[in-house]
Amino acid sequence: MKSIMKFIVCASVAASSLSAHADIDALAQIKQAGVIKIGVNTDYKPFGMRNESGQSVGIEPDLAKDIGKRLGVKVEMVPVQTSNRIQYLQQGRIDLIFASLTFNQERAKVVSFIQPFYYAGGTGLLLKKGLGITKWEQLKGRTICGVQGAYYNRAVTEKYGVNVSAFADLSQATNAMLNNACIGIVEDSTVTGQLLRDPKLSGFDSPVPVDDLSPWGMAVTTANANTPLSKFLSDTVASWHKNGDLIAEERKWGLPPSDWLQQQHAAQK
Repeated sequence: MKSIMKFIVCASVAASSLSAHADIDALAQIKQAGVIKIGVNTDYKPFGMRNESGQSVGIEPDLAKDIGKRLGVKVEMVPVQTSNRIQYLQQGRIDLIFASLTFNQERAKVVSFIQPFYYAGGTGLLLKKGLGITKWEQLKGRTICGVQGAYYNRAVTEKYGVNVSAFADLSQATNAMLNNACIGIVEDSTVTGQLLRDPKLSGFDSPVPVDDLSPWGMAVTTANANTPLSKFLSDTVASWHKNGDLIAEERKWGLPPSDWLQQQHAAQK
């Protein structure tokens, strides 16, 4: 019996050692292969999209290239969607998710988020100028436009008593707003930031703070938590904040300045 128990313990220790060795070698394996596979968006302006040549461009592809430059390896950008990005990571089809992945406790159970986080987004609101509205609470009983299926619709209805008139897509919602069917649009804060650049919407602004602000993080497999790979990525994000690289990317791609990024920049400095 003692011999059996000794064998089980030794086998367990050996397996644990092999697993730890594999985890530690993740960064070395990427360097040896000469390529890092990064999952990116292709339909979420300006964070990840395709240009006229079909290449991945945007804030996250720019930063993905910087990761490859720091490692001295080629970057293979793998298109992912909200529905498959975590599965791609777990299946080993990508080494890293870099696709506007919002942090929450449920996701943190199945992937390892890299900290510090690199961006933050939430519920944004575009309103007609001159309404005197500066707080979400002032919208009670007012009608705003939205896009069908967006979780923001239910959230602002339940929290603030807003009436949401939902349309099939953002274009229809925008036209409805311009035709006075509503006083504004509720959408992701990065989307409302983009809308502010549209000359047709010069009579609108975003006078209320972003609601339900949540951080975005790169993610690796749980097996690669607390390894040289995650340490390298963490140091990289910290340097982006410290050097103002993320603020520069935001400016380059036409997003309005983010208070959250400014705070992170100050904290890292």
